[in-house]
Amino acid sequence: MELRDRIQRLLGVQRFAVLATQGDMGPHVSLVAIASCPDLGRLVFATRRDSTKYSNLCHHPQVALLLDSRTNTASDVVEAEALTVLGRAIETPAGEHAELEAMYVQQHPELAAFPKDPESALVTVRVHRYLLVSHFDEKAELDLRGDGGFQGTLARDR
Repeated sequence: MELRDRIQRLLGVQRFAVLATQGDMGPHVSLVAIASCPDLGRLVFATRRDSTKYSNLCHHPQVALLLDSRTNTASDVVEAEALTVLGRAIETPAGEHAELEAMYVQQHPELAAFPKDPESALVTVRVHRYLLVSHFDEKAELDLRGDGGFQGTLARDR
């Protein structure tokens, strides 16, 4: 199976990821409900604007996310896959918001009200690189930075 297919398969079945952000006091991790674009270039999640993760993203937009296929059994040592996603987080631009919110709600219908709440933000991670580890130590990398780069900030002027 091709690397892109393996990444898309894992993103398709995993609804949650661990988000790592950087704050003034050090690293911070959070569990977030994610949705991914079919082209693998963007992931989205919703968060409250008064959260630690949002504050961290405003000051340090580089992020890492981790999702995996573990089942908490001994066979995970050789069968589980772990996917690290590296990228830059921004508050979803107005021109992309409706499309990405619909994609997020389709993946997480139980959270449909969350991205619509004025106290919440729909965050887009522009993916730079995927790192996939399988069979304990087999590593594969998909680098998306050849797309001309990305500019943006998380906080919007209000």
